[in-house]
Amino acid sequence: MAETPTDDPAIAALFGRLGIVPGRVEHPPVHTVEDALPHWAGLPGEHTKNLFLKDGKLLYLVTLRADTRADMKALAPLLGAKRLSFASPERLMEHLGTPPGAVGFLSLVKDGAGAVRFAVERALWDAERITAHPLRNTATVSLTGAEFRAVLADLGVEPILLDL
Repeated sequence: MAETPTDDPAIAALFGRLGIVPGRVEHPPVHTVEDALPHWAGLPGEHTKNLFLKDGKLLYLVTLRADTRADMKALAPLLGAKRLSFASPERLMEHLGTPPGAVGFLSLVKDGAGAVRFAVERALWDAERITAHPLRNTATVSLTGAEFRAVLADLGVEPILLDL
């Protein structure tokens, strides 16, 4: 199996299954886009930020471009939600096995129950390359757009595309 950019066996298996060897940068722990910006220099791709949200019992992982303003009131109708709020770190760990600051679309590998709905900004869906944390906030990986879409297809995830 090709060397993969994470110690997590689920990500290693996913990348191995799909033949993905992404670009990668290791860095100190980052918790915000602002923390990560200096470490992303030289790593190609649209950089992202991720929101783990809830509407009652429904859970959403929303991936936006790093520079997109996250407007919860504007997102709610696009997701078919009534009132969005941030889900707790405990729910994040329970459903995606990821601590705050490390969540991203690769976290969906841990959603075996299919409890989390995934939404992505259309600009990212159409991007040539996209970046994400590989279940830890001490690394960032860069996948091609085709690899990103292959990951979601392999996981059985049908994203909600957001026109923002």
